[in-house]
Amino acid sequence: MAALGWWEMALLFTAGIAGGLTGSIAGLASVATYPALLLVGLPPVAANVTNTVALVFNGVGSVWGSRPELVGQRATLLRLVPMAALGGVAGAVLLLSIPTEGFEKVVPVLLVTASVVILLPRRAQPDGVRSVHSVPIGLAVLAIGVYGGFFGAAAGVLLLALFLRLGAESLAHANAVKNVVLGVSNGVAALVFVVVAPVHWAAMVPMAIGCLIGARLGPIIVRRAPATPLRIAIAVAGILLAIDLGLDAYR
Repeated sequence: MAALGWWEMALLFTAGIAGGLTGSIAGLASVATYPALLLVGLPPVAANVTNTVALVFNGVGSVWGSRPELVGQRATLLRLVPMAALGGVAGAVLLLSIPTEGFEKVVPVLLVTASVVILLPRRAQPDGVRSVHSVPIGLAVLAIGVYGGFFGAAAGVLLLALFLRLGAESLAHANAVKNVVLGVSNGVAALVFVVVAPVHWAAMVPMAIGCLIGARLGPIIVRRAPATPLRIAIAVAGILLAIDLGLDAYR
């Protein structure tokens, strides 16, 4: 494709800020970033891998902003991060190896389920997500990591629903763990793409800068906003995205 103009770089930067905010709050970064890459002319595969690399900076910003809620979560993260990393690598390899059509038909169902789970009342546990140590939870994180490396849209919603169901102390604490786990999964997938896939670096850079700025601000919003309205907003956004993806997948 031709070199990017100033308006295209401005669009990618703005989409990056929006993606950073929505990604660090709800795991919906790709809703803003992926379409912007298509709009400036990248083909789907190049847009997908460029998006994944740019979202590394979403992970950096969101973890940076989530540091207060990560205090005391070290043991949980040490259990979950290896599964997320393994899943991210597997998902990246799958993306470069097999067609996405069949898998994309499952995504809307997963997303609707996760969004409904986020809406359900929950009972907090004293130690929150820190109490997680079971094999099924690790396997769930592995599976979501594969999805995140392969396709990516709303993987954070799935993780957020999982951690809320596990009795996280608050939405902000669940979101903080989600940010780390999703950041690792996305980061290792990005490493694979940097080596073997068509990353469009001129498009990646302005988007990455925007992602870093937006993601740094997102956890502050989660920390200060009323939890119930925010959960409802995340769930509604997830359901709307599921409808959109379902229309694309089944038409």
